Amino acid sequence: MHPNNRHQGRYNLDLLSQKSPQLQAFLVEGPQGMTVDFSRPEGVKALNKAILECDYGMTDWNLPDDFLCPPVPGRADYIHHLADLPGLNKKSANVLDIGVGANAIYPIIGIHEYHWSFVGADIEPKALSAAQKLIENNPLLQGKLELRLQENPAQIFKGIIKKNEKFDLTLCNPPFHASAEEALEGTNRKLKNLGRGANGSLNFGGQSQELWTPGGEKRFIRSMIFESVEFKDQVKWFSSLVSKGEYLQEFERIAEKQGARFMIVPMEQGQKRARLIAWSFT
Repeated sequence: MHPNNRHQGRYNLDLLSQKSPQLQAFLVEGPQGMTVDFSRPEGVKALNKAILECDYGMTDWNLPDDFLCPPVPGRADYIHHLADLPGLNKKSANVLDIGVGANAIYPIIGIHEYHWSFVGADIEPKALSAAQKLIENNPLLQGKLELRLQENPAQIFKGIIKKNEKFDLTLCNPPFHASAEEALEGTNRKLKNLGRGANGSLNFGGQSQELWTPGGEKRFIRSMIFESVEFKDQVKWFSSLVSKGEYLQEFERIAEKQGARFMIVPMEQGQKRARLIAWSFT
């Protein structure tokens, strides 16, 4: 993990349970001691709630059922690696989160760790409504997070970035499946790895727009790179997570052909390997 990530090693479940007692109902005995039953969406949600209220200054974090409940350590790693981008002022960045979701996880971490200001964009009104409740219930976010609805799902930055508006950074964790069936297969693989059988539903968490998009992440990120050219004078760094490494060379070729400087930043969280890409026209 990034050295600034506060989630090195195992969770302190005793401390988290004290902060959020409902977590205790989801603790089970594992090979290395007590752990969380990650096969139960309610347990993952309780863990996130405890982490965000214990470590990130949230006073009341909640999430509607069926919305994506992301693992906090990996999301924090993305934020900390972005803070290392060349020329980025860590202490005063204005950031655009593409796909902020109902959980608002990236703004929460970025505001708490670096005091950044955020605009969060999403195509789903219900997600923005849930995120707005987080703003209203948590002083940390008030005055630091603005929400905007993307009314045209075919657009990414258009309709969100205003004329003459400047951003130091954009970030995105794109839906990486290409269809609902592929998303379901991914969910069932997770359940199988956790010792639970496939159940034919997306009960691991996530709305359709959070999990899949036509063409998957490849098409989405290609579109993002092409569209970013129109805003090259308004954004210092564009970025995205990439789940499949075989797409990286194509993304790099497209970005450089458009005149952008391109970076690939590897990330490691335990046995999980991930990467982010960043490109800039300045």
